Amino acid sequence: MDLEPTEIKAIITRMKRAHGHLGSVIRMMEEGSDCESVLTQLAAVNKALSRAGYAIVATGLQDCLAAGEGIDGVDVKKMEKLFLALA
Repeated sequence: MDLEPTEIKAIITRMKRAHGHLGSVIRMMEEGSDCESVLTQLAAVNKALSRAGYAIVATGLQDCLAAGEGIDGVDVKKMEKLFLALA
């Protein structure tokens, strides 16, 4: 499954946002912010990255189905492994 940048533009944007957010979390830690605030922000970064991963898997499935391969053309075990790697 190759990723076409035009098809995953929204995912790339989401990951860039998460990247910037992670930088903010690191800065908070370097500045001695309280634990609760840091963990809250870190959880938000984690969720954003997880959602991006799920969106990539979903895009791959859609591409396989749209290519006319149908469900038989999808390596179900491989997709399941990729999906579970995000859990």
